[in-house]
Amino acid sequence: MAVPEEIRKVPRPKNTVVCDNGNGIKRYVVRQRAGAICKPGRNPMPLNGIVVGHIIDMKFVPVVRKTAEHGPDMLSFGAAAFAESVSEDLLDDLLEVYTPTEAYTIMAIASLRTIKPHICNSRLKSRYETTFVSVYYHDASISANSVSRLLEKIGMDGAKRREFFQKRTARIEIDHHIVIDGMLKKNTSTVNDLSSFSRKARERGREEISVLYAFDLDEMEIICGEVFPGNEPDSTAYPAFIKDNNLNRGLIINDKGFPPSSIEEQLKARPDLHFLTPIKRNDSRIKNNNMLEFAGVLENIEKRVLYKKQRIKGGRWLYAFMDAGTAGKEESDYIERARKKNDFSIEDYNKKENMFGVIVLESDTDMDPRVAYLSYHARWQIELVFDFYKNTEQLDQTCVQNDYSVIGNEFVNTITSIITNRMIHKAEKAGLLKENTYGEILDDLNESWRMKSGPLDAHTDDEFWVHTLIQTFGTLETLGLSIPADKPEPKKRGRPRKTPPPEAKPKRPRGRPPKRLKNPEVDKSLGGETSYSP
Repeated sequence: MAVPEEIRKVPRPKNTVVCDNGNGIKRYVVRQRAGAICKPGRNPMPLNGIVVGHIIDMKFVPVVRKTAEHGPDMLSFGAAAFAESVSEDLLDDLLEVYTPTEAYTIMAIASLRTIKPHICNSRLKSRYETTFVSVYYHDASISANSVSRLLEKIGMDGAKRREFFQKRTARIEIDHHIVIDGMLKKNTSTVNDLSSFSRKARERGREEISVLYAFDLDEMEIICGEVFPGNEPDSTAYPAFIKDNNLNRGLIINDKGFPPSSIEEQLKARPDLHFLTPIKRNDSRIKNNNMLEFAGVLENIEKRVLYKKQRIKGGRWLYAFMDAGTAGKEESDYIERARKKNDFSIEDYNKKENMFGVIVLESDTDMDPRVAYLSYHARWQIELVFDFYKNTEQLDQTCVQNDYSVIGNEFVNTITSIITNRMIHKAEKAGLLKENTYGEILDDLNESWRMKSGPLDAHTDDEFWVHTLIQTFGTLETLGLSIPADKPEPKKRGRPRKTPPPEAKPKRPRGRPPKRLKNPEVDKSLGGETSYSP
C-alpha cells in the first residue's frame, strides 16, 4: 500500500524511506537506504536497511533501546569480588576438566551459595543477574532447570569429578598433615538410594547421607570431598575415599572411626602416605607395652601433658599422652554421673582411674611426641569447617532428587566450602574479624554497588560507585578489592606564618667600640676610612 504524502513529508533523517507496515502504532516504519541492486538491462532497485524509527502522530520517533534490555546497569560488587579474589585457581582446574560453560556455571553457583547462604536453585538466576558474579562468570547457564540438569550430569560423570580432585591432591606436600573426617547430612528427598538410616539417623528419626572430606592442616584448605550412603560405616568408605581421590602422600590424622586396618592395602601401595590414629582405651597394646608409665612432660605447650613413646611389634609406634586438666574434668564428670544415678562402683572407678585424660595414638611414623600431640589436636580445625558448612553456609541438608543430583550437588558444595574457608581466613589475616563477624562483613560487602560498565580493578575515588558507605570502602581496601585514593602529603605541624619574617639586621659587634685615632696616617695604615677628630 502506498504511503500517504503527508506521512512522507514528515521531517525525518536523510537517506531514509517510509514503508507501510500494515497497522498499529508502528504502522509507518522509517528505514535507512542500504544501497541498490543493479541488474543488466534493468533500472537500479533501492535496497532498504535497518529500521531507525517510526512516524507516529505525524512525528518522527527514533528507535531506542528497550528499558533494561541488557539487564541492570549497576550490580552488587563487594561480596562477589571477595569470593572471586580467592578462587582463580579453582576456575583454572575446572576449565581443564569441564567445558567453559559448565566450569563458569559451577563457579557461579558456588560463588552465589558462598555470598548468599541458603539460596535455593530457583533464586540463583535473579541473584546472578544482580551481582558481579554475572560479570566474573559471564554466560553461565543459571536457570533452575539448567542448574538441575548440570548437577545431574556432574553426578553421572565420576571420572571428571575424580580428575578435578586429583589435581588438588597432587599438590599435597609429603610432610603435610591431612585430616579425613565425615559428617552426616539431612536428606529430604524420597527418591534416591543414598539417603539411608545410619545409627545416629535412627535416633534422630530422619534419613541422611554421609560426606567425607580431606583437609590439609598445613594449608588450612579443604582438598576434596565425596558422598556415601548414610548407613555406610566410615571404616568402609575410608579406603574408597583414598583410592578415588588418589591420596598418595602426607600424614593422615583421623578419629577412631577410621582404623588403619581398613586401609592396609592403600598404605602398602602408597609409601609416602602415613597415618596417626587414636586407639581405644581398652586396647590390649596399652597394657602390654606399659604405655601408662609415662616418661616425661611435653615442653613448650600450654597444657600440662605427660607422654610416652614406644615402638611396638610390627614396627609401628604408640604415643601415649595424659592431660592433667582433662583428667580432672573427666574424673569429676564420672563421679557426678554416678552420684546422680546412685550407682557408683569402686571397682569400676578403679578400672577407669588411670585412663582419665589419656589418649593413645598409633602411627607408622617415628616422630617427636610433641609433634604427634600437636598434630592430632590440630584436627579440630576440620570441625570448624563442618561448623561453617552447617551454620555459615547453611548447606546442612539436600533437597535434590535422584542419586546423581545429590552427588553433583555435593561436588559444588565442596567448592563452596573451599571458597568460604579461604574468605574467612583472608578476612582473619586482614584483621577484620577482630571487630566484626564474618556474616556482618559479608552483609556490608553485599551492600556495595558499582556500575556494570566500570573496570574490574576498582579504585575508591573512581566515578563508578553507587550507594557505597565510607566504612565499606575501608573493608574493600583492606581486602585488596579497591585501590585506595592517593593521600595528600601531610602538612607541617604548627601554625603557618602570617607574614614573611623581616630581613635580618646586621648584628652589632660585641664589646666596646675601638677608640678613635688622632693620627690619620696611622688610621690609614690599619685599613679602612676610620673617621678622624682633630
